[in-house]
Amino acid sequence: MKLRETYKYAIACPTSMGVRITPEDRMAVQNSNRFYMQVTSAESNVLNTTSSLGQECLVLTKFVKGSPIAEMIKAGLRARNIRYEGVEVDQGGPWGYRHQFNIADSGFGLRAPRVWNDRAGEVGRTLSIKDFDIERIFGQEGVGILHISGLIAAMSPETTECCLALAKAAKEYGTLVSFDLNYRATFWKGREAELSEAFHQIASCADILVGNEEDFQLCLGFAGPETGGKGLSAKIDSFKAMIMQVKEKYSNASVFATTLRQVISANEHLWGAIMLAGDQWFVEEPREIQVMDRIGGGDGFTGGVLYGILKGWEAQKWVQFGWASGVMAASSLNDYAEPADEKQVWDVYAGNARVQR
Repeated sequence: MKLRETYKYAIACPTSMGVRITPEDRMAVQNSNRFYMQVTSAESNVLNTTSSLGQECLVLTKFVKGSPIAEMIKAGLRARNIRYEGVEVDQGGPWGYRHQFNIADSGFGLRAPRVWNDRAGEVGRTLSIKDFDIERIFGQEGVGILHISGLIAAMSPETTECCLALAKAAKEYGTLVSFDLNYRATFWKGREAELSEAFHQIASCADILVGNEEDFQLCLGFAGPETGGKGLSAKIDSFKAMIMQVKEKYSNASVFATTLRQVISANEHLWGAIMLAGDQWFVEEPREIQVMDRIGGGDGFTGGVLYGILKGWEAQKWVQFGWASGVMAASSLNDYAEPADEKQVWDVYAGNARVQR
């Protein structure tokens, strides 16, 4: 696995941008009347560790022309050091296109977080590779890593085709491809055969595959391994057995990773990670962490791993930095990690919460 020697954008991703609204003070949605609104998408969240640490990143998206939500999204991305390219389309009246609303609370104690996706008329579902100057972006300017999520890849027939075309184009220009399978049953309903084939083709282009056992089973059709037993060690053994099957079929990929999470309460998780890089396994045993808002923790992990790859670190540091980036995302009301510098991330990994003066 080798990065391009030169590139303008460290990471690029196709995505459908929207906003997330969250009740203040960890209240539930149904009994709140004050909400915090932020710019969001699962894919752009992955970029945020790298963009926060000074490297330019790019989202490939689509906007509703004249929409104040679109303007908020653009301003939010600029503030996060994330560039954007996207065709602007007319709304088409009040019942036309719009940007998605993600309505989610943070939960508290034994009251679990709840997420309600409001995505009818979402403009990002019409995303097409024809919307972008691929030769300029990937050829002339250059991209280090193209990151694709199974969420955008499964959102509509148009986005499926777009993600597959982008993955193939990235390979032609020497860009690494990262694919987080991110299975969602509601996105797959009625399109199982079509998406299974598309995900297989994207995975066949990928250098980095992210997903848990269920993701690999439901997206790519692998059978669950027979490992027996319960507990963390059994879960790790089961994931290892699964990935050995995956690696045999997708020999193009050299990195396979996922988080290990056990929920104690909405405020407290056991958080770990596991990664295979080449022929070497790296395991971060789950540790107790405090959670402000769990949404985005997995994206933070993936973003930290990709940052380590971009920096050319040894593989063990990839999963360590990813573990800590995921913790940072879960320690924030925003659903992405926003490190001030690398030291802050490494202090999280070391468990050093002493005041910094």
